[in-house]
Amino acid sequence: MKNQATQVVSTFLKAVQTGDQATLAASLHGNIEWNQPGTNAFSGIKRSKEAVFQMVGGMFSLTENTMRLTDIKVLAENGNEIACLLHWTAARPTGEVLAVDNIDVYTVKDGQIIKAQVFSADIEQENRFWVR
Repeated sequence: MKNQATQVVSTFLKAVQTGDQATLAASLHGNIEWNQPGTNAFSGIKRSKEAVFQMVGGMFSLTENTMRLTDIKVLAENGNEIACLLHWTAARPTGEVLAVDNIDVYTVKDGQIIKAQVFSADIEQENRFWVR
């Protein structure tokens, strides 16, 4: 049986895959701290749900809505922290392609994700891909 934090993250990730905006919004705390790695257009710490949605919206815009969470490989729990091994793909109209594994660590409190720490398996690829 999954603990509550694992269930929250699992529901969130499935909503990411299906584009379920209502579930995404309900899963994230209003003052979430989201740390996106790298030195690219989307890197840095976002300190609100709105800032996270703005970042993701920018990613979808840049890729003409091709960005996909194609695989949820692992969900590992440690109390209210859930580490996930995820695979992402995207393509830009100019021909660049992104295919990368990330390890995300989500912290859950009171049924919502309050913190996300993203780690990239290939940060150089991400930095090249996410250049504006």
